[in-house]
Amino acid sequence: MAVHALSNDFNNRSVTYRSLTGRNVTDAVITSDRDFDAHVFACLLAVGTMEGGVLAERLGLCCEDLAALVERRFPRARALSAWHVRGTGNEDDELVMVRDLLLAHRSTPGDDSRWLANMIARRAMEPNHLWEDLGLRDRSELSRLLARHFAPLAVRNIKNMRWKRFFYRTLCEADGVVLCTTPVCSSCSDFDLCFGEECGESRLAHSRRELALTEMTAA
Repeated sequence: MAVHALSNDFNNRSVTYRSLTGRNVTDAVITSDRDFDAHVFACLLAVGTMEGGVLAERLGLCCEDLAALVERRFPRARALSAWHVRGTGNEDDELVMVRDLLLAHRSTPGDDSRWLANMIARRAMEPNHLWEDLGLRDRSELSRLLARHFAPLAVRNIKNMRWKRFFYRTLCEADGVVLCTTPVCSSCSDFDLCFGEECGESRLAHSRRELALTEMTAA
């Protein structure tokens, strides 16, 4: 990838996060629930901005909800044009099922958990670990997010299954579908698909490292 492309990838996200919160994502303060929620929303807005395209579509929100989220959480950024570009409104059936599962298990009232249900469901359609595609720094932040806003669902993941896999397994069980035929998980050849580690660099850290390496090579 060209140096300028990597630079844009990193800078767009880091600049967006900093413009929303006033600090770098590596310095995020998430001690209180309010600060944590602001961090999560800033991560989502930043990663969606990094990917380009219509931001509302990248995040699974309608234009009005995206604008309302920014107005409530980050009013100083309300004038940015990215928040007001309309998408097509098309929804994948799989996205709708994951969203409805989350909506049915909300543990916090109001718009925040509704917005998050839409955003998590949309980002679950992306190919990476879910915490990565939410723009979070690691899996523990995703687990905290789900435990806070979707507690009745989160507490059911007693074996610490990968979250996307857990969502789909829950949906299949609700429909009476057997997701796998192995009676004991530990003897299943696909064990790592469900329970393997979800570690690694966040997408922001990876972009920063790749940019530094590419610049060193080009020098």
